[in-house]
Amino acid sequence: MKLVKQMMKPMNPKMNNRIMLLTALIMTSVSAFALKDDTNQPISITSDNQSLDMENSVVTFTDNVVITQGSILIKANKVTITRPPENSGKKETVEAFGSPVSFHQLLDDGKPVDGKANKVHYDLGAEFLTLTGNAELKQLDSQINGERITYDVKKQQLKANGSNGTRVKTILIPTQLNDNKTKK
Repeated sequence: MKLVKQMMKPMNPKMNNRIMLLTALIMTSVSAFALKDDTNQPISITSDNQSLDMENSVVTFTDNVVITQGSILIKANKVTITRPPENSGKKETVEAFGSPVSFHQLLDDGKPVDGKANKVHYDLGAEFLTLTGNAELKQLDSQINGERITYDVKKQQLKANGSNGTRVKTILIPTQLNDNKTKK
């Protein structure tokens, strides 16, 4: 009964501000993966479990995590969103773990991009995406596979690495590449 009474008490303003801050954090984190049209769409996050660490500004979603926003669809076993204090000099990060983590999005030109990896890390401040563990990026029939794929969003630079005994594999479909050149 004590617990029920405690839950019924109004939240103090500091706690309420933290909840609002973390809600905004979730919304901006997912938008980092988005393109123009997707960023204005509502964000939906479903999972079997969710935990919130207000002291450290960390939200964790576990088990059957599905995130959607516009054309974006992300599926993972676990997603952690961290927002360090403003004066720490660190930026917000999103980490997703799975077997694998998968994502799908339509680009502005209508072409789909799909990706998967065992771990996905996105640093919002640096706008830097890292796919680790059986990483794959695919657009139409062209794809790149490696142990680790990084993408610098600001510089639009992609780098793929193999691991011991494995090499990076790239498949390009010339007709699809030519379609890109004629549309520019």
